[in-house]
Amino acid sequence: MTAERVNPPALSPPAGFSHAVVASGSRLVFLAGQTALDTDGKVVGESLPEQFARALTNLLTALRAAGGTPGDLARVTVYVTDVAAYRSHAAELGRIWRESAGRDYPAMAVVGVVRLWDAQALVEVDGFAVLDP
Repeated sequence: MTAERVNPPALSPPAGFSHAVVASGSRLVFLAGQTALDTDGKVVGESLPEQFARALTNLLTALRAAGGTPGDLARVTVYVTDVAAYRSHAAELGRIWRESAGRDYPAMAVVGVVRLWDAQALVEVDGFAVLDP
């Protein structure tokens, strides 16, 4: 994929995301929401950072299985049950992202939700990627 990250000076400087991503490629990969489920289907991790790390790992595992890399991500949405906790852990979550996915940030959004499918889940991550043929 060829990706152009667009961050216009008329908008506030992005931190940990890009305002827009212009992607060219011929294969779209839509990634289902991933929580901190282990291979037995159990939510692992007590804290938001622990669960975020596992959810992101799960998302990237699905992406790699489809033939993509973290740099192919064009859009990611993070759903959290506690936005204040997400903000208070932002530096640690950013470090986890950079260690797992690098610094080529996709367009991103964080959305507060009442709860997720698994009652123990604190965070869910989904997205889509654009891959070259």
